[in-house]
Amino acid sequence: MKVYINGKYYEKSDAKISVFDHGLLYGDGVFEGIRSYNSRVFKLKEHIERLFESAKSIMLNIPLTKEELIRAVIATLNKNNLKDAYIRLIVTRGEGDLGLDPRKCKAGSTIIIITDKIALYPEKLYREGLKIVTVPTVRNLPEALNPQIKSLNYLNNILAKIEAANANCDEAIMLDSLGYVAECTGDNIFIVKNNHLYTPPQCMGTLRGITRDAVLEIARKSKILAHEHVITRHEVYISDECFLTGTAAEIIPVVMVDGRVIGRGKPGKLTASLLKKFRELTRKEGVKY
Repeated sequence: MKVYINGKYYEKSDAKISVFDHGLLYGDGVFEGIRSYNSRVFKLKEHIERLFESAKSIMLNIPLTKEELIRAVIATLNKNNLKDAYIRLIVTRGEGDLGLDPRKCKAGSTIIIITDKIALYPEKLYREGLKIVTVPTVRNLPEALNPQIKSLNYLNNILAKIEAANANCDEAIMLDSLGYVAECTGDNIFIVKNNHLYTPPQCMGTLRGITRDAVLEIARKSKILAHEHVITRHEVYISDECFLTGTAAEIIPVVMVDGRVIGRGKPGKLTASLLKKFRELTRKEGVKY
């Protein structure tokens, strides 16, 4: 594996940054997880746009333009000679001292890590579905650390993931401060009721998911009615189907929530149809390299 750091390539064992980097010390940075399929980077421009939006919100200067960053991602994929890959794109505040003041940080670090294997969930769970649980850790308040900022500080999500693991579940539902369903630790959530799709709105403390948006677009083109509004746990429990979306997860069905069986207790037909159409889309759409 060749890792890109600040314009140079390093072997995995030699890819290092300073222990004084604020990305390490304080989670002071932003990132994106991106997928390529069949030598096409899926939704690359959308991921780059979201990266720059996150950086702007925390007043972090990205040392490359959007176009330069796109070229760097493509070059790193070609350097690693991969047709299907997972790309982790990271920008940190850079090296500083042990204080919080970001003005003391030098120019930020830009890091691109490429791997050809990623399996957020085993293939068995795509056939049988996830069992998930609502956890006590709530999603960050937008007024504190807005979840639409995809920052390196993922402790909120990690704490929820720990609680899911302690409950012997595959994933966790995180509520917002008002008790509505927000999202899962690394995925957006959808439910299906009477062949209508429902997903929480972005304004309620959820990340603007790239895969989420792709699913909504597929639904629109397929004449499936989709709604973005607040969802309660009750609505999840009585749904006909439930599934999660994310770059690493793609679309994965959920068959049990808080001990309640969803629908018939197996992946639903609409979920399967959306997954099929999504995978068809990833094979033909994207920036080719």
